[in-house]
Amino acid sequence: MGQKEATMSSWSQEQNQSPGGLNPHLSRTLLLLLLSVASAQGDPPNPNACLVFQSVKGTTVNCHPPAEIPRRLPADTVHLAVEFFNLTQLPADILRGTPKLQELHLSSNRLENLSAEFLLPVPQLKVLDLTRNALSRLPRGLFRGSAALRTLVLKENRLHILEASCLHGLQALEHLDLSENRLRTLPAGLLANLTDLRVLDLSNNRLETLPPDLLRGPQRLERLHLEGNRLRALEDDLLAPQKDLRHLFLSDNQLAKVAANAFRGLRRLDFLDLSNNSLSSVPKGLWAGLGRPTRDLQDGFDLSQNPWICDGNLRDLFRWLVDNKDKMFFRNDTRCAAPAALKGWTLLAVAESH
Repeated sequence: MGQKEATMSSWSQEQNQSPGGLNPHLSRTLLLLLLSVASAQGDPPNPNACLVFQSVKGTTVNCHPPAEIPRRLPADTVHLAVEFFNLTQLPADILRGTPKLQELHLSSNRLENLSAEFLLPVPQLKVLDLTRNALSRLPRGLFRGSAALRTLVLKENRLHILEASCLHGLQALEHLDLSENRLRTLPAGLLANLTDLRVLDLSNNRLETLPPDLLRGPQRLERLHLEGNRLRALEDDLLAPQKDLRHLFLSDNQLAKVAANAFRGLRRLDFLDLSNNSLSSVPKGLWAGLGRPTRDLQDGFDLSQNPWICDGNLRDLFRWLVDNKDKMFFRNDTRCAAPAALKGWTLLAVAESH
């Protein structure tokens, strides 16, 4: 995995391990151990039962097909997964009697709506994963009792509209994933109360513009994913409130304009991706404060797959590229589209020739 790919990993930090890499003697030992445990417990596990694990912290319940979802859960349940059932709605009162629940995973169902009272029985909930469902909107007041929630994942749903108040109550939220939905616009004030937000993922929606106040609520944002939308311009004031932003993803949009002060004040930016847009030129002063000597962009930057016009208007960028070329991704794909004499040249080659 390259450095850029490692940087772009947002939701999962785990590494996959190949079963083929196991030591055969270790594999045989593990198999014998599992067989001995199964033998000691008598009958083999019931395929229609959920997996239940108990620890000093509480009970974990994992339900996957063909298991039958239990009507009642242990009172000390702290982790519940009901996934891959293709449910359009959840069993009534599934969370009743589980006040200690901290993680709820409901991915890969077909949930179309949630009751506004759905989360009230679980005030200690910290993680809610609703990936790959069919939610088109969030009910007003859904999170009014979710003051402890830190991670909310709504990836791959059908959300096409969000009300400004739909996230009220989430004052402890640190990670919000709204990627791969159908959002065209966002309301003003959507994140106003999310002061602790660190990761915001709005990638792969249909956003054409963003409200100027979008980022005025969060005070500690570190990662911002806006890639895969239809944004045409990056204005001066959008990023201004986020002095400590570390990773900024803007690839695969339609950006033709980036304001001169768009990056001013980003004193800790480590990674910038502007690839695959419609940039032909950028204003003088855009790069001031990024890269050397004030910042190192230690995780790199990507300006590839843009129709750059390599004339005098890029002199400021040329100087910056020479100073920061060791942090540049895909140099060979960052080329001039015009003028004719330089078409096909890499920007770095032109910059160094100057």
